[in-house]
Amino acid sequence: MLPAALRRRLGMGAGARLKIHEEPDGVTLRVQRAVPAADMAALAGMVKAPSRGTPCRLQDFDQARWSPRLDAGWPARPVSPPVSP
Repeated sequence: MLPAALRRRLGMGAGARLKIHEEPDGVTLRVQRAVPAADMAALAGMVKAPSRGTPCRLQDFDQARWSPRLDAGWPARPVSPPVSP
């Protein structure tokens, strides 16, 4: 049994759990804190993803870049012939 003043100072309420460690010179008592269950919906938005560049509007994208001919294996840019020495 622990004195009420000590229980209040340690924040121990009714049903608090203690970890007891036996040592050569005595006993050590530690308050075992309960970890509250977290509501997943409440955690949404807690972590913000790092920025991946400057924000763009939909109007800023070049539609020609995503044309179907790129899917057919055509180069994205015209390829100049190699320069001979």
